[in-house]
Amino acid sequence: MASSHTLAIDVVNSITEYREAAQAVFGQHSLSIELVTTAIAEFERTLVTPNSRFDLWLKGNLGALSDQELAGYELFKSAGCASCRNGPAVGGRSFMKFGIVKPDETSNPAVGQFAVTAEDVDLNRFKVPTLRNIELTCPYFHDGLVYSLHEAVAIMNEFQLGPAFTSWWPS
Repeated sequence: MASSHTLAIDVVNSITEYREAAQAVFGQHSLSIELVTTAIAEFERTLVTPNSRFDLWLKGNLGALSDQELAGYELFKSAGCASCRNGPAVGGRSFMKFGIVKPDETSNPAVGQFAVTAEDVDLNRFKVPTLRNIELTCPYFHDGLVYSLHEAVAIMNEFQLGPAFTSWWPS
């Protein structure tokens, strides 16, 4: 949520469904940062897909990915996406500044890690999530306002890469 723990917990506790889930799962009528951390960790455990076709390809099975998928991966790397989204999880291990190529002019008050550290260098620096199972984990971005994967990729292209690619979405 790119905010302080207090603000994030206030937002989570303002959602009736989350409070009901907290009661059902944890026996608590509201969530704390510790319970949210536990819930997120449990959710992330469900995203592990060992021996996916991508994993098999990484292990040397050159026939595991289609020609279209291989071309997409090459575009992903040549466009510069892999500089932030790398490793077997394709991201999830770093924080990066949003608005590298084009400044973010949103009215969203989120300030990234700055809300936690108060260090100027952390202004608009957000967690880079893994791309594993990304199609299953909308909404996207720190504010959860983007529900389309196509739109999320277009935004990343515009703000992080510049016009690195224009004809990229498979038909």
